Formats: sequence, C-alpha cells, structure tokens
Amino acid sequence: MKIVILSRAPDSYSTRRLKETCVARGHRARVLDTLRFSISVEQGRPRLFYRDKRLSRYDAVIPRIGASITFYGTAVVRQFEQMGVFTLASAQAISCSRDKLRALQVLTRHRVGIPHTLFVRDRAALLPAIERLGGAPVVIKVVEGTQGMGVILAETIQVAEAVIETLQGARQNVLIQRFVKESRGRDIRALVVGGEVVAAMRRVAQGDEFRSNVHLGGKTERVELDPEYERSAILAAQVLGLRVAGVDMLESDEGPQVIEVNSSPGLQGIETATGIDVAGAIVGHMEEEFLLPEVDIKQRLTLEKGYRVAEFEIPAGSPLAGHTLAELGLADVTVLSVQRGTEVISNPRGSARLEAGDEVLAYGRLLRLKELIPRDPDGRRSRRRRRSEPGLETDREDAGQE
Repeated sequence: MKIVILSRAPDSYSTRRLKETCVARGHRARVLDTLRFSISVEQGRPRLFYRDKRLSRYDAVIPRIGASITFYGTAVVRQFEQMGVFTLASAQAISCSRDKLRALQVLTRHRVGIPHTLFVRDRAALLPAIERLGGAPVVIKVVEGTQGMGVILAETIQVAEAVIETLQGARQNVLIQRFVKESRGRDIRALVVGGEVVAAMRRVAQGDEFRSNVHLGGKTERVELDPEYERSAILAAQVLGLRVAGVDMLESDEGPQVIEVNSSPGLQGIETATGIDVAGAIVGHMEEEFLLPEVDIKQRLTLEKGYRVAEFEIPAGSPLAGHTLAELGLADVTVLSVQRGTEVISNPRGSARLEAGDEVLAYGRLLRLKELIPRDPDGRRSRRRRRSEPGLETDREDAGQE
C-alpha cells in the first residue's frame, strides 16, 4: 500500500514508529505536514494539493492530528474520505473525541462509566453546580485540552470560582468534574486497536502533581486489565467510532470511569512500559481494514423515500421480548444487529430471539418501524428506554422547579 501519515512532527517517536513499521511490512509511507495541504472543493472532483502540487494517489491515511489544528486537520481527513481513500480514523470520530464535552455526552447513552460532569456558563450557577458534584475539590478541564494541559484541581470552592471565571474570561469553555479521590494521581491508559485492547498501562503522578500524564513526568507500569475495564475501553472506542484509541480511565470505587478517549494516542509511553509492538498492531489492523472504509449507514440507507434506520431498546414487558424475528414477521424490516450487554449479534437470523434490554438496529419501511419503537410511560415513542441513575433528579421533578 501507499500510505500517508498526517503529522506536523515527523521526528516524534509515534510518527517514526508508524513509518518504520509501514516500511518494514512492505508499504510505501510518507509523512506529510497537515497544514501544507490545500483543499479543492469542486462537484465531482474533490482534490488535495500539497505544497501547491496536486497530491498523487494514496491508498490509506494514518491521521496524527494535534489538538491545535483539529479543525483544519479534520477537514483534510474529510477530503481524503471524499476522494475514496481509506482513513484509519474518520474526521467525525476525531472531532467527537477531541471535544471532551461532546465525547462524554455521546458516552452517556451507553453502558460506560464516566465521572459526573457539569458544563456551566452562568456565573450564578457555579456554586449550585459544584454543590451537585459533592463540593470541593473538583477538577476543572478545558474542553479541548490534551496531554494534561488545561486540567486543574481546585481544592476549594473559592479557587474553583476564580479559575473558572479566568478561563471563561479568556473565552475557554470549561467542564467541572467530580474529583475521584481514590484515584488521585493515577489512571489507566488502554490502547484499543480494532475492537481489542492490545496494551494497557497504569500512569502514576510524581510528587504533588495529581495529573499522571507521561508528558508531565508521570511514571508508567504495565497492567493486566480486569474484564470490566477492558470492556469499558473497547466500548468507549467503538461508541466514538475509533478504530485506534487511547482510552484513559480512573480506578474508582464504582468501577472504571472513562475520562478521555484519544484519537491520536502517543506510543512511546505504552510501548516502553509494556514492551508490546503497538505500532505493529495498528498497521496490521489497517491492512485488514483497508478494503472496508467507513460507511455512514444512516446516510446511505435513508436515501429511498419512506425508509429509515432506527435504533431502539426493548423495555421489560414489551410484546417484542421473548419472540424470534421469524415469529414477529418483520417483512418490511431488516434487523441489522442486536446488542445484548457486551455481546453484539450481527445480521441475526430469523431464529434469533429478542430479550428485554436488547438494543436493536433496524432498517425498513418508516411506518413499520414506528410500530416497533416502544412507547415511554407517557405514551410517546421512545428510541431508547431512559435508564434511571441513583442520585439524579427525574425529569418530572426538574419540570416542577421551573
């Protein structure tokens, strides 16, 4: 294959390892500076120019997009996608994972543990927000920070208020997050490639530093993940649409708490700590997936009028539960997959039996899909059953306070 590695740091450890691995496996690889591209948007002729010369044809792209150039970098990746070039990470997945708030919002719909997080703009709402998190200390994060930058531990409410006001005054969007004290100064980094954890390490902060990032002096050690941590890392990467991801998790009393999913994880720390050839796993996965580019299934399958893609959960007591697909007689509907806990049943046959709690992805005639989507207690159609969480107010209570 002819491969381009998008990177502004050709001499960095990760970029060098990826290029060396590509070449060692018989591929032609070039490192190209992301900001040197020009994008030509023209109907039927999407093109890229590099240093004012039209880019030759490439088979695959490995994006290493830094946080400071996310917008332009994802635009370049998106252009490669429009040109039919395989990209190891899609532009949409990179954008979603880079925005901490957006990523956490997406993860809330799935069985992935995350620290309780609040996003506040109104100064008058700061104190009530911190109180809802259990009071100080709290962690304050810049939405698009990386490598531990823009992450501050506020030990008191007064410090939290001052930090948030300063950051907001500098036009920074910030998150307020519950401090998981039992995981202070340490976290887990799991490297997910192609739906499996290929390496994992524990990072431990040094001295009084509470951030454990390697770039900030954190020490690393190889770790064998418990099944629950492994499942959380894999699911977080899959939910955000990332084939390759560094998933950071806190070790809390409530189990794994995902705090960040990195679309361009550094390789030096984890390869050094584990002795595992992570670069080889990444390139090997790219070779396997080369003929299977990203497809937006909802976009492709809803072009025909009257047909839609729907995703819904089967609640307890649903007439669908306990029946096979054949018994339900879904003539106008094709069930694409059924997720049952951590198990995914792809392209299920007629003998597949649905159970309460299953999450169904289906394609078919709109009117028939509407009949299948369960109703909530108020009689409204609900794509997914709302899962109650201990300690959170209900919608009805919230409405009463307005």
